[in-house]
Amino acid sequence: MSAQNSTPEIGEMIEASSTGRVAAKDLAMLGQIEKKVRWLSSWTIHNANHIRPKRDGIKVGGHQASCASMTTLMTALYFNVLRPQDRIAVKPHASPVFHAINYLFGRQTKEKLENFRAFGGAQSYPSRTKDGDVVDFSTGSVGLGAAVTNFAALTQDYLRYKDMLPRGEKPGRMVALVGDAELDEGNIYEALLDTWKHDIRNVWWVIDYNRQSLDGMIDAHLFRVIGRFFRAVGWNVITIKYGRKLHDAFAKPGGKALKKWLNEAPNDVYSALTFQGGAAWRKQILGDMPGDNALTSLLGDYDDDALHDLMTNLGGHCMEAVLNAFDAVPNDKPTIFIAYTVKGYGTPLQGHKDNHAGLMNVPQMDAFKKQNNISDGQEWDYAAGLDMAEDKIRDFINSAPFNDGKARKKLATVIDIPAMPYARVETSSTQEVFGKILNELAKMKDCDLADRIVTTSPDVTVSTNLGGFVNQRGLFGRENLADEFRERKVPSAQKWIRSPEGQHVELGIAENNLFLNLAALGLSHSLFGQRLFPIGTLYDPFIARGLDALNYACYQDARFMVVATPSGISLAPEGGAHQSISTPMIGMGQPGLTSFEPSFGDEVATIMGWSFDHLQNPDGGSVYLRLSTKPVAQPDRDLSNETKSQIVSGGYWLREPGKDCKMAIAYCGAMAPEAIAAWEKLSVDHPGIGLLAVTSTDRLYNEWQDLERTRLEGKASGTMSHIENLLKPLASDARLVTVIDGHPAAMAWLGSVRGHAVAPLGVNNFGQCGDSIDLYKHYQIDTDAIIRATKRWD
Repeated sequence: MSAQNSTPEIGEMIEASSTGRVAAKDLAMLGQIEKKVRWLSSWTIHNANHIRPKRDGIKVGGHQASCASMTTLMTALYFNVLRPQDRIAVKPHASPVFHAINYLFGRQTKEKLENFRAFGGAQSYPSRTKDGDVVDFSTGSVGLGAAVTNFAALTQDYLRYKDMLPRGEKPGRMVALVGDAELDEGNIYEALLDTWKHDIRNVWWVIDYNRQSLDGMIDAHLFRVIGRFFRAVGWNVITIKYGRKLHDAFAKPGGKALKKWLNEAPNDVYSALTFQGGAAWRKQILGDMPGDNALTSLLGDYDDDALHDLMTNLGGHCMEAVLNAFDAVPNDKPTIFIAYTVKGYGTPLQGHKDNHAGLMNVPQMDAFKKQNNISDGQEWDYAAGLDMAEDKIRDFINSAPFNDGKARKKLATVIDIPAMPYARVETSSTQEVFGKILNELAKMKDCDLADRIVTTSPDVTVSTNLGGFVNQRGLFGRENLADEFRERKVPSAQKWIRSPEGQHVELGIAENNLFLNLAALGLSHSLFGQRLFPIGTLYDPFIARGLDALNYACYQDARFMVVATPSGISLAPEGGAHQSISTPMIGMGQPGLTSFEPSFGDEVATIMGWSFDHLQNPDGGSVYLRLSTKPVAQPDRDLSNETKSQIVSGGYWLREPGKDCKMAIAYCGAMAPEAIAAWEKLSVDHPGIGLLAVTSTDRLYNEWQDLERTRLEGKASGTMSHIENLLKPLASDARLVTVIDGHPAAMAWLGSVRGHAVAPLGVNNFGQCGDSIDLYKHYQIDTDAIIRATKRWD
């Protein structure tokens, strides 16, 4: 047998202390509510799988066992501990428990529960955008829901230190309800390290330590590693291992031996006995510890049902132990609660190693219904099967501190966006222009936009052109910290002064953390009622490293600007490891994220101005700018309002096509010089050739496709998308050459809009070192390749 715990337990502290702050009558009431929550969550899943008609024959699913292990913990939190300003990320597989609690609060309808996992019903995993106001953080991709609470706490600190939150109100606790198997996810530890550097406060993680995962048992020694790691990054660690009944038994003759057996019981043995029941418990314990008369006598005091109840009385299922654990938090430092639980607690599935995706069958549910004193037709009733009157239960639930009846999602003031401060120079890159615009914004006084911009970057602040902004506005930190290089008069272009007034949050080299930080900052208007304009920068190829967290941020409608630079093989000498290929298609395919790839500085300024408005628009979203370090000659022009509108719509004719045009070149981003040079050479023999500047393949493609789907429904007659209007001047047999410093598929679809022949040029293999001249020639995106592509039809 292997020891399960060597750390102090909260249960032991309870035994030596008073009963706690919760009166016995309230404990009894919470016990009744917990029973109802367990029933409703189990019934919601059963109804979806066994009662609601199936039209496609596919299993609906749900996680009855994963729900049952959380009911005590979630009941204690929602009906007693949490306050309105607290924010909660619920582990994905406890979604039915969450929905059941909100049903009791009156914030969820019976119809939504009846349609759990159906179209328009309660979602399989909590979703801010689909479940509505009740969800603070979407969860689903395991580990991310836990980690985002750390960055939400950092966001709250950022706002607090700038006096942007109500004075006198206690900070909200950012609470994560976490499955123990989620701790296998690497992003958990990246987040813990990065937020430790920022000394975050007011974070609680409650670990559902049921020691079972999808495919097997959790390692018996995991609790030790969990405790050590969290203590190493400054967290309070509180273990909730045994409940009141077990502690009472431990105090009796034979109790020390019983506790020793429990401490040494392997996880798989414990789980198997939990499924088998009282007789199996007795046989196993006495067989493992023969000749202990006191232990034999102690076990003899319990019949099989009572012994089973005793042996499953872990701390995470003892309301008294749980509440006293939450009360035992000594300070505002981050705190983790390791709550020992039984997967499937109180159901026929408890303890079985196959219970993760298992469902109670109809006979098992009938027995469970009888166990809960629920009659047919009473399954959704508020108080059916409980030992207390419905009005008393309703009064208790209505008085829960968390249940204040107010909307969970806050509203923030819309900020006026000034004109972007762009000044043309002869030659510049889009990355450089972006940095200069931010630098000029940072210099503005009494500018709401500038004061609410917060930048962040995974250790590439300078190389992504954020240095100027940081020099002006400083790094954010809870305490003042001078730049020692400047203090010692050591020459440096960077001024790294850290203070509570700073507006840049520096991160380590972890792209998951970047996107989780952007997610939290980008929800500040909804979580805390204060508008921020988060801007995150990273190298373009490393979007893929944080793609799960980027998708997670967009899924819950966080609002931010991600600037990815340098992009493509134009970062020539760096080689394939730092060159990006598929990112244009990521930008096109990611919901909630509008991507742009401008060529010129005035386009960057136009797009940034539009983006700051888009971040605030209820129907808006986040923005992705794919920028380059490639120097490009800047056009000397004053953009008309019409051209600006076309730039943000996705494209415009840099050189208008002639009448009945038979040929056009469409380029994107860094390929402007090569496309312009090809156009100039070709226009000698092909007057009227068009040159199309594509600033957003994303906006062009998705608007066109949305309109096409509308047309399939017989609607939108006579309406044209922007790309259809742009290509309208071309002859029906015109040829298109498209060129992008990325995968050619990102622009190849242009030929499908009006049926034009297309020669798509781009990069569809790993890059390599070289200068841009050699690389463009090798990957056939240089001027000569563009010209050759136009002659394919000659």
